[in-house]
Amino acid sequence: MAVPAATMGPSALGQSGPGSMAPWCSVSSGPTRYVLGMQELFRGHSKTREFPAHSAKVHSVAWSCDGRRLASGSFDKTASVFLLEKDRLVKENNYRGHGDSVDQLCWHPSNPDLFVTASGDKTIRIWDVRTTKCIATVNTKGENINICWSPDGQTIAVGNKDDVVTFIDAKTHRSKAEEQFKFEVNEISWNNDNNMFFLTNGNGCINILSYPELKPVQSINAHPSNCICIKFDPMGKYFATGSADALVSLWDVDELVCVRCFSRLDWPVRTLSFSHDGKMLASASEDHFIDIAEVETGDKLWEVQCESPTFTVAWHPKRPLLAFACDDKDGKYDSSRETGTVKLFGLPNDS
Repeated sequence: MAVPAATMGPSALGQSGPGSMAPWCSVSSGPTRYVLGMQELFRGHSKTREFPAHSAKVHSVAWSCDGRRLASGSFDKTASVFLLEKDRLVKENNYRGHGDSVDQLCWHPSNPDLFVTASGDKTIRIWDVRTTKCIATVNTKGENINICWSPDGQTIAVGNKDDVVTFIDAKTHRSKAEEQFKFEVNEISWNNDNNMFFLTNGNGCINILSYPELKPVQSINAHPSNCICIKFDPMGKYFATGSADALVSLWDVDELVCVRCFSRLDWPVRTLSFSHDGKMLASASEDHFIDIAEVETGDKLWEVQCESPTFTVAWHPKRPLLAFACDDKDGKYDSSRETGTVKLFGLPNDS
């Protein structure tokens, strides 16, 4: 599909390679009151604590809609759920049943007791934290690598390694639709209004389909290389994409134009998360820090140091707490230590 120049992103506007500033990136004249306020907060709340979660690396972390629980999915074929207590995560349960790595998970958008896991074992599983049981196992056609739950709670979309996306009814657990794509599908997401479905692809494009019709609406040339991840801000104003060119680009949801980019990372951007107020954007890669930017200016607000590449980040839905997981190396500190930890940034320095 031909794309008007206005909807083109960094690649169309002469982006000059990984880590460099795109020519239209705005740099503000000085920190905003919000940035100064959050920096003041983080100066007293810059502690990161880690919590043993799994026996192998953690691929995915996500908060329940009420923020009471954090779930993690791991290469060890399990999911773990933690309760958030005052300044710590307390492990509540470990969820076993998958026969292969749990690559991604997400919670029901409005029911804080249900979450779903996508696995390489060609199934997805829906779990209920009240009974700690799997309430449904849905067989799919391929090895599943990405999953999302529609904002209205009615549908789960799951993508596999063969670039097939299956839409599953969350109540009947039956497949409603299936789409085979001719390009590498990376991350998938509905928009907040539930009427469009977005895919990031290996050619650097964002593909937009109408929902539920699944008819192509637009294809946006977002990045010069592989477009890896996508997230919508909770306010419904923006979405962000992360790419192999090390750029994060911010898009206006209504206009579908790129309004800003963030270029402080040097490695492919693997994971993104907007804060609950839509004002901060965390992005991470193989760089040994997580960039926290102010959305409205692109300014650096904070960076969270980490000692290895980061796979997944997730802001708490109500508080300035960031959960994340890195490529923990076995025996880095001592050989008895678990390799799959979940980390929490934003805790009081004296906690």
